[in-house]
Amino acid sequence: MSELTHLEELEAEAIYIMREVAAECENPVMLYSIGKDSSVMLHLALKAFYPEKPPFPFLHIDTTWKFREMIEFRDKTAEELGIEMLVYTNQEGVKAGINPFDHGSAYTDIMKTQALKQALNKYQFDAAFGGGRRDEEKSRAKERIFSFRNQAQAWEPKNQRPEMWKLYNTKMHKGESIRVFPISNWTEKDIWQYIKQENIEIVPLYFAKERPVVYRDGNIIMVDDGRMKLNPGEEIVQKKVRFRTLGCYPLTGGCESEADTLDDIIEETLRAVSSERTSRVIDHEAAGSMERRKREGYF
Repeated sequence: MSELTHLEELEAEAIYIMREVAAECENPVMLYSIGKDSSVMLHLALKAFYPEKPPFPFLHIDTTWKFREMIEFRDKTAEELGIEMLVYTNQEGVKAGINPFDHGSAYTDIMKTQALKQALNKYQFDAAFGGGRRDEEKSRAKERIFSFRNQAQAWEPKNQRPEMWKLYNTKMHKGESIRVFPISNWTEKDIWQYIKQENIEIVPLYFAKERPVVYRDGNIIMVDDGRMKLNPGEEIVQKKVRFRTLGCYPLTGGCESEADTLDDIIEETLRAVSSERTSRVIDHEAAGSMERRKREGYF
């Protein structure tokens, strides 16, 4: 019988997967979104290859609309740890003025999906670690830990390889690449308990604090800079809120909360009856929108 705790088993599995990819793939990269899952992934990568640095760079797809605190945290983390942090922005989208207020789902496609595909092609990465988890959203639940993509970076969920007994087939056909999800079997609760156990630093936006927000279409949107466009009748108010998930600030809903410690967040997570992804506006653009985007090359 295993003597490992639940978190130790999850950690061992993730480290095994990372080492397997580093050994089998020629040019891997770890996607870094700056959120709590990315902080856990980075921590696991540091552990997996200690005392050396992880043998791959980290890649952040910068839409230019992330919370300012996220960008400060990204730059500080990369500098303190001495890791290679690649930052890529779809400059064609920037020049065209693509933004989350006026361009709807096209914004996500151009500034996230197309940007990611451009970056992966530019650097010729053959494997990309992602922090997706099965408990987040139903299309992510269908994804294998080693998720193969075709030459166009597209995902075909019915054409994936079996992963019996945690044995992973890393052989790629010409033009293929792999998205790898080492924490696919973790839950939101596991993430928070691991962050507490390992004392992992995270973006302060996860902790409840008085922040300027507007209430819009059932979401609480933080007014993070002067680019925020207010709708008629909207008023900026100060509310004590925190975020369960982080993305582009105009598309990320917060929640009213008093949870300003890890213990409070864990307690709040245990009481939650909905996925953290319910606060992401882009997940509700249309039925099946996440799976459609993943088929097109999204994270």
